[in-house]
Amino acid sequence: MPRSAKTADAAPVPYLRPEALTFLRNLKRHNEREWFQPRKAEFEALLKEPMLAIIGKINDAMIDFAPGHIRRAEKCLFRIYRDTRFSSDKRPYKSHVAAWWSHQGLEKTSGAGYYFHIDPKELIIAAGAYMPEKDQLAAIRHWLLDHHQEFRKLLKAPTVRRTFSEFEGNALIRAPKGFPPDHAAMDLIRCRQWGLAATLPVAEVLKPTLSASIIRHFRIAAPVVDALNAPLAAAHAPRRKVLFGLR
Repeated sequence: MPRSAKTADAAPVPYLRPEALTFLRNLKRHNEREWFQPRKAEFEALLKEPMLAIIGKINDAMIDFAPGHIRRAEKCLFRIYRDTRFSSDKRPYKSHVAAWWSHQGLEKTSGAGYYFHIDPKELIIAAGAYMPEKDQLAAIRHWLLDHHQEFRKLLKAPTVRRTFSEFEGNALIRAPKGFPPDHAAMDLIRCRQWGLAATLPVAEVLKPTLSASIIRHFRIAAPVVDALNAPLAAAHAPRRKVLFGLR
């Protein structure tokens, strides 16, 4: 059997080949449709199919620690195409591949979730609420008024501190409107995002243990994600109907 046919029939592996990183480096240099379109099948074989296999492995593991985040692999994988409608940067393609797991019921508003990102230089693994909408910002901030001590405890857990970088929240300079400036949770309330992130050497993406490494990071971050989603899930819960003036 010809080698090309054998490769085409083989099941995708849940990690990347060196050729996949070469493809991303070339895409960064030749970010144009004329270069990408003739190589679309190569992109799918080298990057899309292995990414779907990685996501599938992670979904299987999430049954144990994040069952509410399990989604079809195709829904987790970000498209390679950039949205250039409102951007001055008209390059049509991203030079990385990434996946995101939002919580069921919060897909349209994102909520807190799990993310990983591969580019030619590094692997980024993250979890948390990174682009919360206005109502979600308010819900998390109000939750922190009463729950900041338990949230700090989650961030300071030894496994979290060993695994992830220092927590950074893209904080406001002043207290948000309507919140007491001298509150003990103000350093957390001023944040505009809450989450954890780790940057690993790109060599990790070439190892058969890639999925296991991402799963380990996600599992450690799960209590933080669950805490952040608690006020969001409550805000999105359907209201009970009122019958005869009674609830």
